[in-house]
Amino acid sequence: MGIFSKTADFLKERLGKTRSKIASSLSTVLSLGRKIDDDLLDELEETLIRDDIGVETTEKLISELRDAYRARKISTSEEVIPFLKEHIKSYWPDQDRQLHVAPGGPTVILVAGVNGTGKTTSIAKLAYILHKSGKKVIVAACDTFRAAAVEQLSIWAERIGVQIVKHQSGSDPAAVAFDACEAAVARDADVLILDTAGRLHTKKDLMVQLTKIRDVVTRKIPDAPHEVLLVLDGTTGQNAISQAQLFTEAINVTGIFLAKLDGTARGGIVIAIKDQLDIPVKFVGLGEKPTDIAEFDPATFVEALFA
Repeated sequence: MGIFSKTADFLKERLGKTRSKIASSLSTVLSLGRKIDDDLLDELEETLIRDDIGVETTEKLISELRDAYRARKISTSEEVIPFLKEHIKSYWPDQDRQLHVAPGGPTVILVAGVNGTGKTTSIAKLAYILHKSGKKVIVAACDTFRAAAVEQLSIWAERIGVQIVKHQSGSDPAAVAFDACEAAVARDADVLILDTAGRLHTKKDLMVQLTKIRDVVTRKIPDAPHEVLLVLDGTTGQNAISQAQLFTEAINVTGIFLAKLDGTARGGIVIAIKDQLDIPVKFVGLGEKPTDIAEFDPATFVEALFA
């Protein structure tokens, strides 16, 4: 959806911390005029792993680099970064990274994520952009167990001008989801976005609650939820992978919203996510303002990362 598009310059600016870290570490290894050899490749492997590219992805890249070096396709350090960019881009085949939209009736987006990932702010960004594009948006405060979560979403809803369905803190989240679905249909909404709990007392509690919300939504609106977005905090690096695996056990995650990329030097995690999870990154968060959201485009992202 073009309404989320951002320029390459915008991405380059917001990925500044990650780009600076990668540029600094690579410049040490790829000193001007240095010949490619096994020592250089070993140093490069360690560097890419430290930059959160991921062990498996790094091993794959180094193997491809070594093959190209032995085949005399590349020979000097100056050729390494163009090689890396080309091959990393190729890891993303053509894939549906668009927001799934219902053919009729409200599009229901279920949003999950550990507390502290920026989940509520990410929901606000998504709701704001959709609202500004002319969509009638309702948000639902189903994260009823976290202190001030309902209030936080209420403040955002008022600020960006969208409707909210909420109950008192401590209420049954599935009951909020039920009422939200009824409201979305009755008010002829285009989009319903449900905020869900990010932490309960045990992993089992979390899964049960998420599954219960999903089942209520499915009963109320055919084929819903049409999109299940998992918000991951880009600053957590490899921990984001384990979070994604946990939530995927509970609900069928269809896309990832990677938040806080502007404030981290660990943006290489995007590449690791692609390598280890069969879940497309659909959106990235690049600041605190409601407009600081972009659709994920692999080619633009890789160019910004290694610019």
